[in-house]
Amino acid sequence: MQRRPIAALCPLPSVAFEGILAIIRISLLAALLLSTSATPALAQDAEMSAAIEADWDGHLAALFEHFHRNPELSFMEVKTAARMAEELREAGADVTENVGGTGVVGMLRNGEGPLVMLRADMDGLPLKEDSGLAYASTVTQVDADGVEYPVMHACGHDSHITALVGIARYLAAHTDKWSGTVMLVVQPAEERLGGARAMLEDGLYERFGKPDYALGFHSAAGAPVGTINVPDSNNLFSSSSDAVDIVVHGVGAHGAYPHAGRDPVYIGAEIVTGLQSVVSREVSPLQPSVITVGMFNAGTKRNIIPDRADLQLTVRSNDPAVRAQLLEAIERVAVNTARGHGIAEDMLPEVIRQYGTPPGINNDALARRLDAALRGAFDEETVVVTKQSGMGAEDFAYFITEETGVPGYFFSIGSTPLEDIEAAANGGPAVPSHHSPFFRIDGEATVTLGAKALITAVMDLAPPQ
Repeated sequence: MQRRPIAALCPLPSVAFEGILAIIRISLLAALLLSTSATPALAQDAEMSAAIEADWDGHLAALFEHFHRNPELSFMEVKTAARMAEELREAGADVTENVGGTGVVGMLRNGEGPLVMLRADMDGLPLKEDSGLAYASTVTQVDADGVEYPVMHACGHDSHITALVGIARYLAAHTDKWSGTVMLVVQPAEERLGGARAMLEDGLYERFGKPDYALGFHSAAGAPVGTINVPDSNNLFSSSSDAVDIVVHGVGAHGAYPHAGRDPVYIGAEIVTGLQSVVSREVSPLQPSVITVGMFNAGTKRNIIPDRADLQLTVRSNDPAVRAQLLEAIERVAVNTARGHGIAEDMLPEVIRQYGTPPGINNDALARRLDAALRGAFDEETVVVTKQSGMGAEDFAYFITEETGVPGYFFSIGSTPLEDIEAAANGGPAVPSHHSPFFRIDGEATVTLGAKALITAVMDLAPPQ
């Protein structure tokens, strides 16, 4: 099978796909699904597809536009959570609100069988939307820092929660097609990489049961509609991400008398340089890793040596052991660089981990099983094997760490119309990336295919008894 670059995962930027021949074949798949000679698996998929598409026309389209018009910031998704709780209750789920903050959990119980968790994230971003959509967001919200921001869904989370509603409505109406329990998780604060951890710390698995499987998907700007993008054989769908602050203390002085102080700007600059040696000289070159210093702030005037410098870092890796190695090395480099400049032990740099998430890795056996199930339902040209092209993070990874013992499966859904991709390839406007004010996706294609894919997975994992 042709290999393609991995579709964007929040907060990855959009990526270009190598070729579009697979999409041309989608029309042939549609004809096959409607053919009287279709296999039983494809016939079943055609029936389910028709139901989801009808629900889009009758209910989900308006719901998607409502969520897009009314985004909310991380851990502040009060109205979104309330609407999701209402939708899931109307679908027939037993709903619990305020899990891990604004999180919502809906339980669909249908006899004996496995517990399958389906997760959708719901937060927006502090951006002023300039997508040109008729239903573009114009709302603002005061964030936890007390500042009022414009807010938009610039990462497709509105499509994720809309799809979850469609899945709940379908499964509740077709109990003959599956057996067991489905846990519908509406997660806050993915953008801050804190919502999944907050729900787990609030007893998600203790209160509602430890899932036998945990599944989810993400929209992918830059990937053509009609594609289900699954990781290649390494099963990696996202990198780890850690936000690290370094506070460098010094001794202030006049800029003309540097010998009278200890310059935290100079010390901080050496720390920045030293950190690059961690990746280039301490980590195996076969192990992807990144340490980026994205902010360096110090001082008030050109002729004053300040007594403090603040650095903010983002740290990425694909392996839990490498992640731990990077975090240890950051503290070692910072502290010992300061020691080399004669900084007293009680004034050594403070290295503060603000938040983070481990790498996201699909369970190998589960991935092989569900990749096959999706290919059987949607055609091998629709299910595209992808490879990593960046180091974006996704806190769904928290739900499926080795410590939880929950096997996970995560994929992305192509969300950009083929004509937009072709136009960009021919010198037209670039396809807007995730987290761009110009971000826009095909809501219908993303919601309906995402819902169909997860329903297919549920019916494979939890067949009728």
